[in-house]
Amino acid sequence: MTKNRTNTRYLVAAGLLAVSMIAASCGDKDTDTSSALNDPATTTAKGADMMGATGPGCSAVPADGSGSFSGMASDPAATAASNNPLLSTLVDAVKAADLVDTLNGPGPFTIFAPTNDAFAKIPAADLNAVLADKALLTKILTLHVVAGDQLSSADLLVKGKVTTVEGQEITFTKDGDTVMVNGQAAVGCADVQVANATVHIIDSVLMPA
Repeated sequence: MTKNRTNTRYLVAAGLLAVSMIAASCGDKDTDTSSALNDPATTTAKGADMMGATGPGCSAVPADGSGSFSGMASDPAATAASNNPLLSTLVDAVKAADLVDTLNGPGPFTIFAPTNDAFAKIPAADLNAVLADKALLTKILTLHVVAGDQLSSADLLVKGKVTTVEGQEITFTKDGDTVMVNGQAAVGCADVQVANATVHIIDSVLMPA
């Protein structure tokens, strides 16, 4: 019974993270990232401007400006994410958990960044509950961060698993050309470099066990 209640709290909290996505999707109808994130034909779009990043989702990153690959490379993680329209829901969640200063710290970090579309996958039935539970929100977000190293997608596959800031391990496998995190989240755009981290943009939100 206790375990069921805990799992329900995790689902409700994750659902609440999607609230800001609903508003964002209504206000920004010009940006449709879902097809770009999953279409292998877009893998090499932008060419050299990708600065080492790889994957079908990379084509959805802005071609220029502060949210582009070159723009993000000069900013620390939280600032870089705030300039990328793919990650606006994640940024709202980071702000709510007061993690901006942490993610803008010296690092180094490896960060798994769920897109707005990743948050939109979460059922919204329980959206009126737990966002005020800062501890639970922090637990979910820190499952997406590894401290002390900037790990490339190749490094992740060699290691097989790493321990996150949250304290739990996450695992890495390969499905065709795609790196999978915990067997559930596909890395759509790998090896995005920011000033203090290597970021891997993923298509699902990771949930604590």
